[in-house]
Amino acid sequence: MKLSLCNEVIRDLPFDRQCALAAGLGYHGLELAPFTLGDDAWRMPAARRADIRRSCRDAGLEVSGLHWLLAAPAGLSITTADRAVWRQSVDVLAASVELCAELGGTYLVHGSPAQRRASSADDRSRAEEAWLLAAEQAAAARVAYCIEPLAAPDCNFVNTLAEAAEIVRRLGNPALRTMIDTLAAGLMEPEPVADAIRRWMPTGLLAHVQFNDRNRRGPGQGEDRFAPVVRALRETGYGGWIAMEPFVYEPDGPSCAARMIGYVAGLMEAQA
Repeated sequence: MKLSLCNEVIRDLPFDRQCALAAGLGYHGLELAPFTLGDDAWRMPAARRADIRRSCRDAGLEVSGLHWLLAAPAGLSITTADRAVWRQSVDVLAASVELCAELGGTYLVHGSPAQRRASSADDRSRAEEAWLLAAEQAAAARVAYCIEPLAAPDCNFVNTLAEAAEIVRRLGNPALRTMIDTLAAGLMEPEPVADAIRRWMPTGLLAHVQFNDRNRRGPGQGEDRFAPVVRALRETGYGGWIAMEPFVYEPDGPSCAARMIGYVAGLMEAQA
């Protein structure tokens, strides 16, 4: 298992400084939120892509993957009845898959609750159509495209692993997967997160893991205990990325990044 930092935590720094800080703290990768690279990151020119790869390589990092896929440009949605907006959203997803692969990432996380709000069966059908198209692109690019279960009330469509798994199985593209976000799983799953991992990891449907506390801060900054989660990941043979994704950065982004990896790396070493 390798540890990655979601780069929005330190987005106020220039990208080369993000890489240097993350590497200096011991992270192996950055999970990139495209909006941190500009409103049109999904169509960034080749020279900019090369700069990102170079900054990561020079720091000894990898781009692990992408998340927060539709935060920019504003107004995107995969559930909207406005076909022009839906088409643009799907085009952004397709370009994001290509960007991920070109930067060396291996997965994309489709969270983006505001861009997938659903109030009808038609809304849900449009979302599934978008995910099927994204999965086709992901299969061609040889990356995993993960539907992320998110907690209510922030998200009203796909809140549990069972709901995500049902869609993944029905759409039937091996590149389409799901993943565990410990905040959402801690709030929405019927069992402790460690038990959810033991139940779902053997299905082969889980392609990624994100760590955050239910208080929206980083692991080690709340009441949630991550030793059982790390143990369950080891027991089930997980060998992918663990990305740190807090939403509240206390006392600040760099300090939060340091606190998280110190806590989680210590747990991993203790259980090695």
